[in-house]
Amino acid sequence: MTPRRRGVALTPMETRRDVIVRAAVLADELGYASFAVPEGWGLDSTPVLTEIALRTTGIKVAAAIVSVWGRTPATIAMTAATLHQVCEGRYILGLGTSTKALAEGFHDIAFEHPAAKLRDTVTKVRALLEGQPARLERDALVRPLRLGQPPAPEVPIWVAALGERTVRVAAESGDGWIPALVARDRLPAWKERLSRLRDPAAPPLVIATGPITVTDDNARHARDMAASCTAWYLCAMGDVYAKSVSSQGYATEVKAIIEANPRPSPRHGVVPSDAQVVLDQLAACGTRDQVRQQLEPWDEAADIVSVILPPGLPWSTIEATIRAAAPG
Repeated sequence: MTPRRRGVALTPMETRRDVIVRAAVLADELGYASFAVPEGWGLDSTPVLTEIALRTTGIKVAAAIVSVWGRTPATIAMTAATLHQVCEGRYILGLGTSTKALAEGFHDIAFEHPAAKLRDTVTKVRALLEGQPARLERDALVRPLRLGQPPAPEVPIWVAALGERTVRVAAESGDGWIPALVARDRLPAWKERLSRLRDPAAPPLVIATGPITVTDDNARHARDMAASCTAWYLCAMGDVYAKSVSSQGYATEVKAIIEANPRPSPRHGVVPSDAQVVLDQLAACGTRDQVRQQLEPWDEAADIVSVILPPGLPWSTIEATIRAAAPG
């Protein structure tokens, strides 16, 4: 029997640094494979991951994700190599194109040709981590520099991708694929497609994904919290997640969710009963035993099942959820 590999992932809306670190320490104690800290418009993931690295011993710490619009490839490579040292080899670099709203509304950069930008960044960061000179484009007369610390080619680069072109980048250039809000029953088809796109000589692509997860003695309360987070992603995070889930065969249900949340909130959203199938596919929620049962099919679908914790949960719920989903 293949042992379970579980991870914990957060959302960009979770900005309580002390709670994040406390959750990571608990996940480390319980034998989780990875702990992923996102980066959106709130916390910078780098110092948070550094603090986690210094307070844990075995769990891999992942930046999931670093936006390719917010830093240069050189800065990303420096950060990755440094955290590789701090973590003693436990760091995972997650890269993605984020969303148009964040690229243009926060970083003030045009969201143009995102797949090409993603591929270019992965290629340049990997070259620097391997000890190669920087791949420059602006001025052919400038001498390209290398990273001024030991190369770290072993740093895994996991790619966050949902669109056709960015998924191809993940398959062809990444070490792992970290999609968000992918329907559980659609994962086998995704795995087959990724396998066709990947070089047969390359190591297998690690698939790390999982459901929005909430454990509570009151199953209805747990569903409401998971539904709020699901509705927020589908209604308020641009159109990327709504389009993705719709394209997976749930267009009618996504439309119903959007109509039910005219003023979306990360903590007060709803998934109507006629869209329950979306929650069944994207979430695991209920009592401890219910959550454990709902996670079992995910173990067959993903290499690392990363349970996503909705933002703002009280610590008692976070602890109950991490304990319920633990790989033991």
